[in-house]
Amino acid sequence: MIPNRSVHDLSGRRVLVPGGTGGVGEGVVRAYLEAGADVVVPTRSDARGAELRTALGTVGASPLLHLPTHDYTSFTGAEELGREMTERLGGIDDVVVPVGGWWQGGRLTDIDEGDWASAFTGLATAHMALARAIVPRLSGAGAYTVVVGQSAGFPVPGSGLVSMEQAAVLMMQRVLAAESPDRRIHALVLGPVRTRFVDGDPAWVSSDQVGATAVALSLATGAGSRSVSLGSADEARAALHDLVPAG
Repeated sequence: MIPNRSVHDLSGRRVLVPGGTGGVGEGVVRAYLEAGADVVVPTRSDARGAELRTALGTVGASPLLHLPTHDYTSFTGAEELGREMTERLGGIDDVVVPVGGWWQGGRLTDIDEGDWASAFTGLATAHMALARAIVPRLSGAGAYTVVVGQSAGFPVPGSGLVSMEQAAVLMMQRVLAAESPDRRIHALVLGPVRTRFVDGDPAWVSSDQVGATAVALSLATGAGSRSVSLGSADEARAALHDLVPAG
């Protein structure tokens, strides 16, 4: 295990983080690397991978971080990613999917087909493609965790496509959990997040707290699938307190 501040040991775990080059994803990748896991982050380009390594600092130089250039946003691409990861690392233990984006394009009655394709269809397809390809390949040691925003639960005027897409992903998690009772399929539901791109308010949840919660869920083998709200930094601390036994 590389030198780190983590109290967890995930040495030998094989973790996939699609969307790991983003601000939220960076916190997830850092948390798993600090716990000693092998972390695979598929990237769109070598430049995005290099940017992530730099942002991660010391842990970014770890040989445990794998940055293959791969497009996982289609059914075919996700299937190839699952097969390649299984062949190269021998299996997949944990998956965290902070794949998403923001769209503020106006009223639903004013959207065009391009808006629909980019803000709803494209992102929902990426999530479905990954779940379809990866969930059947999970070893059973860890968990599959989707990351959505609180907009999944309430309408945001002017950004309705985001609310609709996030709600669809949250329901996907629930259906997967119901259809796969032998798997742990989680959702992290986030409020505003502080990242390297957005300083935000100190009361906001941080990307590192998101990562710490994802790791704790990976280790929480005694509980089934669940949805965890991280609406604020305080809520994240409370969630971690509940997930990580004292001492």
